[in-house]
Amino acid sequence: MQITDLNGCPIEVTNLKEAIKIAGQYKKYRHEDKNFSEFDKRQKTYWTHMYEKLRAIKKQLDDN
Repeated sequence: MQITDLNGCPIEVTNLKEAIKIAGQYKKYRHEDKNFSEFDKRQKTYWTHMYEKLRAIKKQLDDN
């Protein structure tokens, strides 16, 4: 399946369960170095959006 990320780029998802797991892990990632705080904030937004989108697709598929 293909989804569109927060930046409008197409992403091919071949394993929905694994994609949800990875997005869930990535949205928690933070650098120890506080100089990366702005980058980390953008990354958290991106991965949280991706995680929620993937979960919504899984719920829709499970409900059908």
